[in-house]
Amino acid sequence: MQLPNNRLRRASMLKSMLEKSHFAKFFLLFATMLGTSMVIGDALSAVGGIKEATSAMTEGAEALFADVGHFTVRSIQISPLYWPMFVVAVLAAIIASQAMISGTFSIIQQSLSLRCFPRVKIIHTSAKYEGQVYIPEINYLLMVACVAVTLGFRTTEKIGNAYGIAVVFVMTLTSGFLVLIMIMIWKTHILLIITYILVIGSVELLYLSSVPYKFNQGGRRYYFKLNNKVSPEKLKDIVVDTSFCRIPGLAIFYSELVHGIPPIFKHYVANVPVLHSVLIFSSIKSLPISKVPEEERFLFRRAQPNDLNVFRCIIRFGYTDIRNGEEPFERMLIERLKEFIREDLSAEKEGESNEGSSHGENADNDAKQVDKEKQEEAMEREIEALDKAWRAGVVHLVGEHEVVAGKGSGIGKRILINYAYNFLKRNIRQSIKVFDIPQKRMLKVGMTYEL
Repeated sequence: MQLPNNRLRRASMLKSMLEKSHFAKFFLLFATMLGTSMVIGDALSAVGGIKEATSAMTEGAEALFADVGHFTVRSIQISPLYWPMFVVAVLAAIIASQAMISGTFSIIQQSLSLRCFPRVKIIHTSAKYEGQVYIPEINYLLMVACVAVTLGFRTTEKIGNAYGIAVVFVMTLTSGFLVLIMIMIWKTHILLIITYILVIGSVELLYLSSVPYKFNQGGRRYYFKLNNKVSPEKLKDIVVDTSFCRIPGLAIFYSELVHGIPPIFKHYVANVPVLHSVLIFSSIKSLPISKVPEEERFLFRRAQPNDLNVFRCIIRFGYTDIRNGEEPFERMLIERLKEFIREDLSAEKEGESNEGSSHGENADNDAKQVDKEKQEEAMEREIEALDKAWRAGVVHLVGEHEVVAGKGSGIGKRILINYAYNFLKRNIRQSIKVFDIPQKRMLKVGMTYEL
């Protein structure tokens, strides 16, 4: 079948322009080498997770990500067995890295044939198959680079951010080169090329524009919350401030932060100078297991040691747990919080008793009895205050955030954040749906993040 002359002319013109332009040839060479380097970077592998098993390990990098969705329910249930799964993960990382290393050898061989790489020794490991090669120098370089990357990034999170950039960037470069092939080699119809660019290119550019922030910071909005969390000193000042009206009741603030007080609280008190008698800052975490035992569902700690009515709570759910925000959930939370109060005060009293014994101070029985009675009275007062707050009413506070481009941002950034990001945000499940918070006891706190 003979192609139309306009397609032939278009391919010939583009080829002539690329051949005559030194900048175009340099740019294509650089982009190709950059994409190849990122593909080779996928061969760098490290193993982490030991920190979860021993506190002696302080900083725990890895480049293995398990997709449990491809396995059966039984296999997922077995996966909380740590050490067997850790061994399997290590073996899987070795197999995956070996596959990428073999691919790297093939890439280097092709680069060498194109005179884009210094001459190295290539050993053909098979007399039957041409592509099976081994390059000793590259193998050692990958080993050194793997150690350097692990020492440089140090954490799984940072390696994951860099890995995401490499993957998305290679996808975008591949699509760009494919457009050149469609024009010059395949001589595809111009309407199909434009359609491909608009559909595939726009999606990939959207992904690519979202990952540069992740290189050194990870998720931008989460780190905004992390960097703007309320300090313990500020929390204490807010709690003891007499200008704030204290009303009976229990307020639960929801946030993604596991540690610290989220900025939603500071924004809330700045606009509504009213505090409930008991404050709970909660983070809901979904675990890749079927069901979380009830005794492990709520993890409490005191947000402020000097104030007995401010708590941090992590609420954990499995994928079959029922998450209704009505009274049964709230009742369970209150009961677990009471147990925490009893255990916390008992542990505190036991610690003081052990400290006194270590110094050789033997208090008489009457003094010990008085201390015990005071401890029990303090425990009962705190539990009674908690019951009173619960009876007065529970309110759930969630953040309703808006992300806008900062002042002085370029038109590209404004379009990306003000329109593209917010369009995607409107089409994902909102936190009130994920948390199953009851509408009748929910308040939204609006916040604006400028990026």
